[in-house]
Amino acid sequence: MNFRHTEDRRMLADTLNRFVSEQYGFETRDRIARSAQGFSPELWQRFAELGIVGALFDEASGGFGGGGFDIAVVFESLGRGLVVEPFLDTLIVGRALARSGSAAQKAELVALIDGSRIAALAHGEPDSHYELARVSATRAQRHDDAWTLNGAKAVVQHGEQAAVFLVSARTSGADDAAAGLTLFLVPREAAGVNVRGYRKIDGGRAAEVTFDHVTLGANAVLGSADEGFATLEYAVSCGVLALCAEALGAMDVAKDDTLEYLRTRKQFGVPIGSFQALQHRMADLLLEIEQARSAVINAAAALDGERKARERAVSAAKYSIGRIGTLVAQECIQLHGGIGMTWELRLAHYAKRLVMIDHQLGDEDHHLERFVALGAR
Repeated sequence: MNFRHTEDRRMLADTLNRFVSEQYGFETRDRIARSAQGFSPELWQRFAELGIVGALFDEASGGFGGGGFDIAVVFESLGRGLVVEPFLDTLIVGRALARSGSAAQKAELVALIDGSRIAALAHGEPDSHYELARVSATRAQRHDDAWTLNGAKAVVQHGEQAAVFLVSARTSGADDAAAGLTLFLVPREAAGVNVRGYRKIDGGRAAEVTFDHVTLGANAVLGSADEGFATLEYAVSCGVLALCAEALGAMDVAKDDTLEYLRTRKQFGVPIGSFQALQHRMADLLLEIEQARSAVINAAAALDGERKARERAVSAAKYSIGRIGTLVAQECIQLHGGIGMTWELRLAHYAKRLVMIDHQLGDEDHHLERFVALGAR
């Protein structure tokens, strides 16, 4: 199979890499990440104008890409700049809309792609333990043609700025059953929706969102009632691939910065990179990063294939990224010495993001168990 990027993807990567390099330097990124909004609406709009958001969706959805490798190209470049704008949830919610939305719901994709509207996934709950089907704290009851939604969601990315939430709720079945899960599109301004925002440790902002007797019409259901799991699983798989590619971009920067430090930092009158022990550690690290790259390529190639192959490839990639990302963060900081921990050095921020990616949408232990379970079915 030919894994070389098309000319269009290479141009997309060049354009995005150049924009991030010129307009999204580390000082700019740090200021944005610590701002009250947690991202820059102005830069978000510019990303959209460049077509970066459109590259995440196919032509039928109003974009011009949408394949697994399109997602990987975009998020690898975003990872190189530690970009905090709401790309991930735009991808997840948008792909769910494109897959299962009604004609009216799919019309929302236009506003997502042009950057004028922000959507957020509200799925995680404190006791879910990364299990996608485990939804118990958020429930919805049908009353004729309407629904009443109650519950709470944790770590909703950009929840304060989102105009609409894609909410998973238990409508029937056991707390951990795939059947009985329903997806709802909930406007932020709906009565009973409450948002409490906070800063994230790796930059940007998230929120806890609660739903107190929120009344929704039948048109708020995405797809069919009780049958939302397949859509959620597919959309989250797109998000996991995106996170893996983002981590790969961050690893490349951490690696490059560490190599430069080994070339310039001197001890006993010679660059420390000339020490054989450090050379061996760096060589091992480079091999691990290439293994992570292969896992991302495999997941991107499988994204639009059969469900079981897709989910196994995505979980394999997330497991590899979790393990290797943590290793890269630890080794790069140790090879830098004490300076590697300082806030002023961008490496510390890349290391922090790599560690946090492992815990987003399932850590390495979860995805290893999932990979094994999928193979046994």
